[in-house]
Amino acid sequence: MSFLGIGGNQGAPSGGVNTDKIEMATEQLDMITDVYNRLVESCHTKCISQRYTEGDLNKGESVCIDRCVAKFFEVNKKVGQKLQSLGPGATGGAGGSAFGSI
Repeated sequence: MSFLGIGGNQGAPSGGVNTDKIEMATEQLDMITDVYNRLVESCHTKCISQRYTEGDLNKGESVCIDRCVAKFFEVNKKVGQKLQSLGPGATGGAGGSAFGSI
């Protein structure tokens, strides 16, 4: 059985591609890509100087990025849990955290 229904014909008409699974996977990928882009933008703006003086992150920038990413995921998790506790209508059908249950 394939994740997208390509290898088998469960739920797919006549052994074809299951378009519902493809569509759902595409939506999930778009959502995760959006979260990733917001994470990068937010943490880059907060932690990295506008003037690049070195090729690598210095220790302060590295620590800031680590903390920023950890906080971002923690907030995302808490928001997802809160939306799930409010019920399916509160998330607009998206289903909570962009990363599922972390």
